[in-house]
Amino acid sequence: MDARGLYNRVVATSVEPVETAFIPAGAFMMGDDDGRPDERPAHRVTLSAFRMAVLPVTNREYAAFLAATGHELPRFWNDAAFNHPRQPVVGVSWSDAAAYCEWLSSAHGERFRLPTEAEWEKAALGGIDGAKYPWGDEPFDGNGGRFAQDAPWQVGAAPPNGYGLIDIGFNVHEWCSDWYDPGYYAVSPDADPQGPPKGGVPLPHLPGRKASRGGAWRHAVKVSRCAARSSIPPDYRYNDYGFRAVVEV
Repeated sequence: MDARGLYNRVVATSVEPVETAFIPAGAFMMGDDDGRPDERPAHRVTLSAFRMAVLPVTNREYAAFLAATGHELPRFWNDAAFNHPRQPVVGVSWSDAAAYCEWLSSAHGERFRLPTEAEWEKAALGGIDGAKYPWGDEPFDGNGGRFAQDAPWQVGAAPPNGYGLIDIGFNVHEWCSDWYDPGYYAVSPDADPQGPPKGGVPLPHLPGRKASRGGAWRHAVKVSRCAARSSIPPDYRYNDYGFRAVVEV
């Protein structure tokens, strides 16, 4: 039995199952000394085990949350380009994503939350330390990640990585739990880093931004390297921003 068959399971909720993949505890190299300045220095990080949703949250899954809570609709909820049930939900702020995770935790009795940057990067690597992309050293499409895309594709378009995660690094940016600091890697702890405290490092040019990861349909190159970082203010609701949850184990 391969790793996906061994580790993946369906986490049942009162609304809809959430398929997750097991990401084992251990160390990996985070960052890329050949990447952008905020990816440096590459450094060894050790993480506790966790589970990550195989797919980003879809409109169908998010609709159950809206029905149960009366939460504010995503910004593009009624736009036909973005509201197919199998498309990843977009137009959600960081707080919207966190609220969904809290609701899912209550529905299932396990703690769902947004991943840290470190968890996202380790999961994206798929067990291949030093890989540029979730599938190795090249994007999955064979054309360097340059292909036509005018809206998010329905989930499941990209092949799974080594942990069985699908569409990671592609289609939509994914919110992370951390506040963003471009210089954080120089001071990051080597075990389960949670990101800087809000306001912990003066960032006059980047006030109050939350970290995000992964490529998105709006970019010329749709696929992101595993180490590539991004960020926006937490109240922004862009049509190329979604999320996937992790489960503590």
